[in-house]
Amino acid sequence: MAATSGSDHYSHSKPPLSFLFAGKKMPLKLFWAFALLIFTVSRCFGDDDHEMEEFLKREFSLSKPYQGVGSSGSSHWELMGDAMVTTEQVRLTPDMQSRQGAVWSRIPCHLKDWEMQVHFKIHGQGKKNLNGDGMAIWYTKERVQKGPVFGNMDNFTGLGVFVDTYPNEEKHIEAQKKRYTPRTQRIFPFVLAMVGNGSISYDHERDGWPTELGGCNAMVRNLKHDTFLFIRYIRRRLTVMIDIDGQHEWRDCLDIPGVRLPQGYYFGATAITGDLSDNHDIISLKLYQLTVLRSKKEEEEEEDEITIPSVDNMELLRLGQVEEGMSAIAIFFTVLFFMLGCMFLIIIGLVVYSHWNESRRKRFY
Repeated sequence: MAATSGSDHYSHSKPPLSFLFAGKKMPLKLFWAFALLIFTVSRCFGDDDHEMEEFLKREFSLSKPYQGVGSSGSSHWELMGDAMVTTEQVRLTPDMQSRQGAVWSRIPCHLKDWEMQVHFKIHGQGKKNLNGDGMAIWYTKERVQKGPVFGNMDNFTGLGVFVDTYPNEEKHIEAQKKRYTPRTQRIFPFVLAMVGNGSISYDHERDGWPTELGGCNAMVRNLKHDTFLFIRYIRRRLTVMIDIDGQHEWRDCLDIPGVRLPQGYYFGATAITGDLSDNHDIISLKLYQLTVLRSKKEEEEEEDEITIPSVDNMELLRLGQVEEGMSAIAIFFTVLFFMLGCMFLIIIGLVVYSHWNESRRKRFY
């Protein structure tokens, strides 16, 4: 994350700003106006990253050589189920049927703004659509609880980001064609996020679609290069990105404002297999504390303590997804009926106008 400064390397190759004006009688006022213009433009093109510092929090991070994980009570991380530690990764599940495993942080996180970078790998002997079921990254109130949601409990409280590798929905291809346009059609593996408040259930039959905040297609299985998942929570905004193409470039997956997550929850990673299976490996989890400049207005808005996870305007978000997910056939008939309705109104208007015009003429004769 931290970039090495190149100021020493360029200190003798770049002339000072005053040299650019040497030999020219530029007025002092014009010089300072020019300098102010450069500063203003640089601020205008800046983003949050220029106003933000990040610090690796080792107590919430998991990386090689995984010292003490799974064998020492002094470790900050705890294994569960079929998870095991090797020299190269924490394997949540082996490529075997009906397994589930997890690794959970023992320490609650009280950071206000943070980002988690996940280095993971999903691979196995199964061919396309004959593998499963997937893995998840969690920030939840509960920890070390087995369950059906990618190896964690249902009705969880907090945030779950899922890498779903198998479509459970019956006749999923036909259903997706009805629900999604080609642009938004789900192609598995699929990454999605969900916020639960302890009473919301994950819908396995529809692969989490009813409670999905957003997501993206992510072909992550059996790749020879590294694959990464990026989760950022800052100013009550949730951003998820992926780097799975081997180009060392983040690709947007979802970006949702108005996400309210309490402090003091636990980070974890889980995975599950059923009749189909895969190796689900965590190579590293790196958590960074973000130090962000806030305006007084932002500080006042965020003054109230968050106690229950929630998402602002969730109804509008779901409505937008339903509208976006209209199939081509639905759009065609909607436009067709709209045009027929307009033509009908025009014909009625012409008939009424014709009768009115005829009666008007008769009054003059």
